[in-house]
Amino acid sequence: MRLGVLDVGSNTVHLLVVDAHPGARPLPAHSHKADLRLAQLLDDGGAIGDAGIEKLVDVVRDALQAAEDKGVEDLLPFATSAVREASNADEVLARVADETGVRLQVLSGAEEARLTFLAVRRWFGWSAGKLLVLDIGGGSLEIAFGIDEEPDTAASLPLGAGRLTAGWLPGDPPAPDDVRALRRHVRAEIARTVGEFARFGAPDHVVATSKTFKQLARIAGAARSAEGLYVQRELKRESLEAWVPRLSGMTIDQRAELPGVSDGRAAQLLAGALVAEGAMDLFGVESLEICPWALREGVILRRLDHMGTA
Repeated sequence: MRLGVLDVGSNTVHLLVVDAHPGARPLPAHSHKADLRLAQLLDDGGAIGDAGIEKLVDVVRDALQAAEDKGVEDLLPFATSAVREASNADEVLARVADETGVRLQVLSGAEEARLTFLAVRRWFGWSAGKLLVLDIGGGSLEIAFGIDEEPDTAASLPLGAGRLTAGWLPGDPPAPDDVRALRRHVRAEIARTVGEFARFGAPDHVVATSKTFKQLARIAGAARSAEGLYVQRELKRESLEAWVPRLSGMTIDQRAELPGVSDGRAAQLLAGALVAEGAMDLFGVESLEICPWALREGVILRRLDHMGTA
């Protein structure tokens, strides 16, 4: 059957259409994206204003039309941290449902981490052993660890690249004191979780997902996306540590000229790099591998699992 996943994230609203059935890998058929940046549309009270809600409704309506045009039989719509943490989340969800008919399922941070972990486990298989999975989104950082398809432990921290950029790095380029303050904040937040993961032992394989990690790996020398999903892509901490000071001295326009960095993500790249560097350092990770599957694929795989047992 043809499934559609509608992901209302902190940065983008992304419709992914796949051809899938239980027991087979989902095959991408269509992708429809809109840069909405919901995390940056919050007012001082943490609410998404009327203009932001209207933009979201319009984007969801467009995605719904794209799903219909592509013959989607089953649409799986969900929202992550930007909607989850909005002070008027109930109003936002009600408006979207009333005006488009789409009822967004709001995923908790723990659910995000578990579904992303499932996607990574299926991509690498059982031979990967104990997995440590890191995922930097626009609003949050998800961390998960385990040897099965369900992680033994998972955490979601308010360390998304978009959130941190808006709250901590106003300059272009940012002031060195602001960069240092953000670095301290990031490391203090991550350090609180390290003990919970350490009691499960060392991972056999460390994996990262998300656009932020993909772009960091690309500027550090990883293969271009055009070379395909199955090319191994790694990010070494040594390379990342060399790039952080370079990124902190660049303007947004200069970052946008780096290989693999999109205009829409250039502003967030430094904050994402500080989170990635902090996580790799505090978890003792020298090198990690980039996984092409992440949360959206996890949602699809869970749906297929339920179809297979129905």
